[in-house]
Amino acid sequence: MKMILTFFLLLSFGITHAQKHSLAKLWSTDSVVATPESVLPDSKNNLLYVSLIDGGPWDVDGKGGIGHMTNMGTNYDSLWITGLNAPKGLGMYRDKMYAADISNVVVVDIPKGKLIKKIPIEGASGLNDITVSDKGIVFVSDSKTGRIWRLEDDKPGLYLENVTGANGLKAVKDGLIYAKGPALMFADDKKQIKQIADIGHDIDGIEPVGNGDYIATSWPGYIYYVYANGQTELLLDTHDQKINTADIGYDQSKRILYVPTFFAKRIVAYQLK
Repeated sequence: MKMILTFFLLLSFGITHAQKHSLAKLWSTDSVVATPESVLPDSKNNLLYVSLIDGGPWDVDGKGGIGHMTNMGTNYDSLWITGLNAPKGLGMYRDKMYAADISNVVVVDIPKGKLIKKIPIEGASGLNDITVSDKGIVFVSDSKTGRIWRLEDDKPGLYLENVTGANGLKAVKDGLIYAKGPALMFADDKKQIKQIADIGHDIDGIEPVGNGDYIATSWPGYIYYVYANGQTELLLDTHDQKINTADIGYDQSKRILYVPTFFAKRIVAYQLK
């Protein structure tokens, strides 16, 4: 009887932890995208905005920019915004786009396709991801100093510090989701902090998929599905092929994930199943 009970317990455990989600590849660009770090979907206009490092990942060289393409990966324009320094995270609010540009937050007028402002962040040397709340509050991480900054009305203030491995960010209704190395963290409106999960690899991109679940990437080539209860599923592993998985974009209505592959110089789209 004990052996039978053990069998059913093991069977139940296996079913509970069976893979429930997967990614099906939809399309890929050719290897022509100039070191893409972040993808920001604009579903209203069927566009994907892409931050283009086009040089050393932390070089102040003026070679970087922001490009765009259709959400089917066609009509790639690499010259929409130029003259940036290894830009990474992108965020959008109304007609403005914000980009992390090493030590500045760059502000772009989207309809005009024109850079209108650079906001210096005190002591910053490794600005990485950006997210914008539904009220227009901008958060930006500095991976080199372990800080997260908050900008309201384009005025920066320190939000969190001592965040080892600060990178991916996502503003949500009741607070901020952020990466602390391999840990997916949550800070509520009062900055009460808790850990959601640990994926085992330093987190880069973070996107909510609903019901408190998330997709998280790790730059070397890992994509995870993260449940609200902390359970994780490995959706994709391309690290052996040296295909990076950087700061993803996600279309919730179509359940399409857009992956910038950094040194592989492609954008790849997957259907979340």
